[in-house]
Amino acid sequence: MQSVALIDYGSGNLRSAEKALVKAAGETARIVTTADPETIARADRIVLPGVGAFAACRRALHARPGLLEAVTEAVRGHGAPFLGICVGMQLMATRGLEFGATPGLDWIGGEVRRIQPDNPDRKVPHMGWNELTGVADQPLVAGLANGAPVYFTHSFAFFPDDDATVIAWVDHGGRFPAAVARDNMAGVQFHPEKSQTAGLSLLAHFLEWRP
Repeated sequence: MQSVALIDYGSGNLRSAEKALVKAAGETARIVTTADPETIARADRIVLPGVGAFAACRRALHARPGLLEAVTEAVRGHGAPFLGICVGMQLMATRGLEFGATPGLDWIGGEVRRIQPDNPDRKVPHMGWNELTGVADQPLVAGLANGAPVYFTHSFAFFPDDDATVIAWVDHGGRFPAAVARDNMAGVQFHPEKSQTAGLSLLAHFLEWRP
């Protein structure tokens, strides 16, 4: 049975993500919530959640000895499939611009900046259900048609340098990425653990993903 390391670095919503992964996995995977570098290094898949500010999450990762190094070695060194959720996705960027510039992991080139809707009726934070658009022909979003509803709660979004890395978009007074993927790394701006059928579908596809 494959193991999935759900990274515990003090970010919120960890238990909800754990429950959703367990439900999506069934008997196919063992979900381990952990900050232990050795456990992470041995994991078959890595999930990095994130709630809050980019800089605070980046500091929290650094604050746990060996954690970021273990995640990087597993993902970039050994090719373990990786899924970042919300700020966990944003941390893959080159930098984040929330409360000043903060270096990201630079796994997918681009920056995280505040969304600026062109319609005053579109409020920030972007909170609640919204529909996916421009869904790509990519295994992680297989079965998620354009118009699939997913749940968002954020004020900043990841804008990659290369739009080819975007596998789904969303519009909130302007278009920005809802999901990205490159090589064995993927991320979603929405919360699959709160997105009911669509969210469980994405998590199930992640657990089967063979990039």
